[in-house]
Amino acid sequence: MSAFAADVPRTWEKSAVETFELPLVNRNYSPVHLDDAAYYRIPERVIYKSYPVYAPGHEPAGYREWLRTVEPAVAFDPSHLSSLEQWAAAGEIVFNAPTSLHPVFFTAEDLRDPDYFRTIGLPIAKNGTFPFARWVVRRKGSVELGSMGCNMCHTRVLPDGTVVPGAQGNNPNDREGTQLLRASARAIGTEKVVAQVRSFARQFEMPWLRDDINRLPRSMTLDELIAAGEAIPPGVTARANTSMVLPPQIPDLIGVRERRFLDHTGLIRHRSIGDLMRYSSLSQDVFPCDRYGATNTDCPTLPAARYSDPQLYALAIYLYSLRPPANPNRFDSSAARGKKVFARESCGNCHTPPLYTDNQLVAADGFEPPADAVDLIPGHIGVDPRYAIETHKGTGYYKIPSLKGVWYRGPFGHNGSAATLEDWFDRARLDPEYTPSGFKGFDGKTRSIPGHPFGLRLSSADRKNLIAFLRTL
Repeated sequence: MSAFAADVPRTWEKSAVETFELPLVNRNYSPVHLDDAAYYRIPERVIYKSYPVYAPGHEPAGYREWLRTVEPAVAFDPSHLSSLEQWAAAGEIVFNAPTSLHPVFFTAEDLRDPDYFRTIGLPIAKNGTFPFARWVVRRKGSVELGSMGCNMCHTRVLPDGTVVPGAQGNNPNDREGTQLLRASARAIGTEKVVAQVRSFARQFEMPWLRDDINRLPRSMTLDELIAAGEAIPPGVTARANTSMVLPPQIPDLIGVRERRFLDHTGLIRHRSIGDLMRYSSLSQDVFPCDRYGATNTDCPTLPAARYSDPQLYALAIYLYSLRPPANPNRFDSSAARGKKVFARESCGNCHTPPLYTDNQLVAADGFEPPADAVDLIPGHIGVDPRYAIETHKGTGYYKIPSLKGVWYRGPFGHNGSAATLEDWFDRARLDPEYTPSGFKGFDGKTRSIPGHPFGLRLSSADRKNLIAFLRTL
């Protein structure tokens, strides 16, 4: 193992926290985060050793009984980490560690029900596991189902069962949530469930917008709320500070070390490992304390736990270490022709090799960048601007995504509207009567996938060759 001296940054450093985000479209409503003193009053998360969840029919004989005999053990101890490899391995533990031991999207009974897996289409790994949840033992004899770790959204199971940690996930989170809504309605009544969902949805509202689309859940029925959730495909999810009606594509974290901005809207400046640590803590634990349009940093109710600085450091080291799976797509004659199309059409101006992104931002329609804006491509991209303007991540920009790894990713676009690359390069997607193959919108109505016209006028042969090349990246 290589010699390594860990230099763990202080995560919630005041000067860094105040500058690691871009301002929102309306700068007066950019988030104000809790102060460092309050942050460090939040208890550090204790990460207990956890165990795989097997899909029905795949659990080893006696596995459930064995779990009840296991002694609880703390799984993360930075005092024993002395090499880069050990820190990365510890970060993998953090990545897979549940942050919730209460049903959020599914219950233990759900994950033991083969009909549940078939109904929702849950991915199963080669080894028979469901890699989006873990069994946790905090007390001998008590086995709890844990979820809401980083792995829940940022893990992908390929068609052959290969598990790709850090990839754009394909766990159908929101579809799982709709099943839980149905079960809750049967148990406690429709009115109570609707009230709970509407209360949950208020976190996405932007009161300073006159026609805030995020207020729609206030008037939606249970059936409409369920339909909206079922419309969100795997690879897209409504998560912290986003939107229930404008949910974003889940980002691929493989290669994150090379990216200067994080989030589809470039919200986070990625200047150092400390910024990735800050963002991980913010998105997983402390975002409920954000204040918009306020100078008061007090948080009425502090989170129950947060990652420690060493845990966040290990997590970031692990994310930096992630590599893509082996690419089955060969660079053949079609891909060679596609590479020439890529060059001829000047795709590399924005998707610049070898990263296949220039790491810059481009303005969304309806937003005019300030004169002092930097790292910006001139003009507007023309894609649906609402996510970049009408959410808590609304900087007014979209970042230029990397094309590396598109062969294992999907759906595509900042909101996952196109299920495949073929759909993305189909000129028919500009038609208002088009039905998106990925996320169709919360109301399921036909609509175009506007913007990014590059490649839409190619001949069928050139388009096929370009896609063949992209799949080799």
